[in-house]
Amino acid sequence: MWVGPNKSQRSNNKNKKDETKDKMSKNTHYDVTAVGNAIVDMIALTDENFLAQYELTKGMMTLVDRETSQRLLEAHSGFTQQSGGSGANTIAGIASLGGKCAYIGKVANDEQGNFFRKDMEKLGVDFATSTDPESDVPTARCLSFVTPDADRTMATYLGISTEIAPDDLDAAKIRNAKVTYLEGYLFDKDLAKEAFHAASILAHTSGNLVSLTLSDPFCVGRHREDFKNLVNGHVDILFANEQEVMTLYETDNVEQAIARIGDNVDICAITHGAKGATVLFHGKKFEIPAMPVTNLVDTTGAGDLFAAGFLYGFTQDMNPYQCGLLGAKAAAEVIAQMGARPANSLKALLADH
Repeated sequence: MWVGPNKSQRSNNKNKKDETKDKMSKNTHYDVTAVGNAIVDMIALTDENFLAQYELTKGMMTLVDRETSQRLLEAHSGFTQQSGGSGANTIAGIASLGGKCAYIGKVANDEQGNFFRKDMEKLGVDFATSTDPESDVPTARCLSFVTPDADRTMATYLGISTEIAPDDLDAAKIRNAKVTYLEGYLFDKDLAKEAFHAASILAHTSGNLVSLTLSDPFCVGRHREDFKNLVNGHVDILFANEQEVMTLYETDNVEQAIARIGDNVDICAITHGAKGATVLFHGKKFEIPAMPVTNLVDTTGAGDLFAAGFLYGFTQDMNPYQCGLLGAKAAAEVIAQMGARPANSLKALLADH
């Protein structure tokens, strides 16, 4: 079991964070490099009867095996396909805003893996993670069923995406990024935890920052102590929603949870859905309003795009409120359409920013 850095290591990392918290290395090629699950998203409109028939819990993400994923795929028609995964969605949003990005994630040498690679490259994202020619494990896929109330229910087969290990990290892409962004969904396997640890060391020793999204309250609950060690010892910028941060600190009081997280990271952004977000920046609190959405279509990717807007603003030297507001605008843009990727360029959001 991965247990994170010891007390001395955490102290050394904290010193490194103090040295870099107000500035990032200027000798970087990328704004953000992400490490995450490389998943092909397959999205379809459905109704609650279908969810009940296949015992899918509405509004939740359920991990399924290869056979169940194939059965669901064959039971429904009308899927649209795009490269996905939480971290990849965030990187796509940053690229749409004009940021320079790289992505590290495992795909197989199969049809969906090739689709993922080409789709990311089309967005202008540097994605060069190699495939394992000896593996017969396929590329991950997420079947996302959207009901008329715009809620999404996901059945995810993680495939080869979870097998990422320290050897899969492209050190140059991490050393040459202002921020390395880690996707919490990967945290279920020990090799991935080691990869997060290694990535954070690469980033910090290069004078750059590390960001983490907690991703999912159930994943946080399964690995609470490991997440606490990671947050306390390695993370400069944290993203979470209310449920995730409350799960991390085992409280039903979100304000208490936010206060706790503020003691451990320099910068954090906690999203509250339709109520907006709270940003803590070196001890100062900023309340970010939610942006109005006239046509709510699909809430998929709202948190991912909030992180995209925030990180783009942060790497372009915007102030904390501007970062949070751009995150809220990007989130509002994506929930007014189908899917977790912006259908149109997000650069228009910068016009009045």
